[in-house]
Amino acid sequence: MWLCNSSIGRKVLMSVTGMALILFLTFHGCMNVVAIFSAEAYNQICELLGANWYAKAATLALAALMVVHIVYAFILTAQNKKARGNNKYAITDKPAKVEWASQNMLVLGIIVLLGLILHLHDFWANMMWAEIIGAEGLQCSPTDGFGWIKYTFANPIFTVLYVIWIVAIWFHLTHGFWSAMQTMGWSGHTWFCRWKMIGIIWATVVMGMFLVVALAFTICPDCLGGLEGKVLPFELSMF
Repeated sequence: MWLCNSSIGRKVLMSVTGMALILFLTFHGCMNVVAIFSAEAYNQICELLGANWYAKAATLALAALMVVHIVYAFILTAQNKKARGNNKYAITDKPAKVEWASQNMLVLGIIVLLGLILHLHDFWANMMWAEIIGAEGLQCSPTDGFGWIKYTFANPIFTVLYVIWIVAIWFHLTHGFWSAMQTMGWSGHTWFCRWKMIGIIWATVVMGMFLVVALAFTICPDCLGGLEGKVLPFELSMF
């Protein structure tokens, strides 16, 4: 099959899976911002996306997309290294920032992968997976996404790690967006700069949502989520 055996086919798979993952990040970022305004609404979303059959199917699909994207990233990197030596991902006549991201996509990809493992450990394992296996004795309920965000970012070390992860994803996306459009043949001389600018804006907005949530829950977690996210004085007598 040419998609798997040819260099162009592999790049197309990388582009298609990458754009699908960008769309997921967009949805995930919008979902996370809800936690700033309403703990109840955010937890309702988490419950809706819990251990239901459609959520499990979507998780498996996302995992498949991620595996394909990562595998072909390493394959293409190896091919580029073999063909160009140390000048992998070399791009001529590109701005310095984009050129740096282009030349360090593998390093950025590894940071993104490590951050993904951390994210799965902090949230997916404690929420969807915990709900599936019926885990007990956890810090928060598997459906209490708001509680898990507060618990995670109560540790400033995790905040630093997530900020590094978010910045790495930003660089990865700013290159990956216009590169995907170029691979799909949608980037001519006129549209190259436009797609590049659209990619920068999109990546900044999406990753900015993740960054705002991480910093807000680190700086003032008790200020977020509305009244349902706080312990009121009359509730203290219940303990």
